[in-house]
Amino acid sequence: MRKLILEDGTVMKGYGFGSERSVFGEIVFQTGMTGYQEVMSDPSYCSQIVTFTYPLIGNYGINRDDFETIFPSLFGVVVKEHCAFPSNFRKEESIDEFLKARDIPGISGVDTRQLTKIIRENGTMKAMIVDESFSSEEALKEMQETNLPHDQVETVSADKPYVIPNRGERITIIDYGMKNGLLRAFMENNCHVTVVPYHTSAEEILRQKPDGVFLSNGPGNPADIPEATETVKQLIGKVPMFGVCMGHQLIARACGATTHKLHFGHRGVNQPVFDKKTKRTYMTSQNHGYSVDDNSIMSTNLEVTQYSLNDNTVEGLKHSIYPVFSVQYHPESTPGPEDTGHLFEEFLTVVRQEKGEKTNV
Repeated sequence: MRKLILEDGTVMKGYGFGSERSVFGEIVFQTGMTGYQEVMSDPSYCSQIVTFTYPLIGNYGINRDDFETIFPSLFGVVVKEHCAFPSNFRKEESIDEFLKARDIPGISGVDTRQLTKIIRENGTMKAMIVDESFSSEEALKEMQETNLPHDQVETVSADKPYVIPNRGERITIIDYGMKNGLLRAFMENNCHVTVVPYHTSAEEILRQKPDGVFLSNGPGNPADIPEATETVKQLIGKVPMFGVCMGHQLIARACGATTHKLHFGHRGVNQPVFDKKTKRTYMTSQNHGYSVDDNSIMSTNLEVTQYSLNDNTVEGLKHSIYPVFSVQYHPESTPGPEDTGHLFEEFLTVVRQEKGEKTNV
């Protein structure tokens, strides 16, 4: 038996699977019915304990094709029930084997419905997964004395630049914790991709002579990486730019807007987003704990293009002068609906237009 202990004093007992070690992290919930492998390997969940609200996780196993990163960085997994004997022709291992191999603990048999209600009411909070014999009082004391990490982007970003050559547009991706799905989207469009670490300077990026710059997703608080905001600020107006998730927030901050921590974040698929220009509602895949402050945008050169139909938070931005735009969600849809995959083609269309104008000067 194992215990899940929340910083508000809630204690839930269950059965351990995966690694047997104890962990401390921020507990969040994810609402997708499928895509648990993509979630567990998504760098944006770095240092978090993820609660899956769908009651059965692991039924189609784990396979090599659906990883979003080679080294998962989440700290723990909470489920109602995990499937010990998955059945799928692509299956290579079970979720239990996957977590054991990567030293990530899980706990099953937990009332995830009740747990989700607690998180919705109290907000995301500190939590621990520990053995049943571990003192709850000791765990609470440890949580009170321990701060959540603030180096998540540094942890999951690329250590050094690398290139995926092709003959299409030259796209530089700034990696704040990039998902493989985003990289695949540019590879499918035959782009020549250069991936650089999050702390790469604007000067170094412009030296590569990119046709466009893409700002990836990533974990944590955008305020924790001010050097990234400064880089984005220096790039605006010099090259077409598209940002998603963390990239969206960094574009906002670089233009003078502010961001704040959401009560319990947006994590899951089929999240409705309304587009002000097309008047269409898109179903989106999301994973973020921070949002751009709506009121702070009025004093910038940004305009809101999309907003959430769940809570009216800002979901899309566009620069009024330069070819720069962003969205808060994941258009590569891993996992999730494919409503917004067209944004990559829209970005490349802008890149080609800007490239053509420079050629004709």
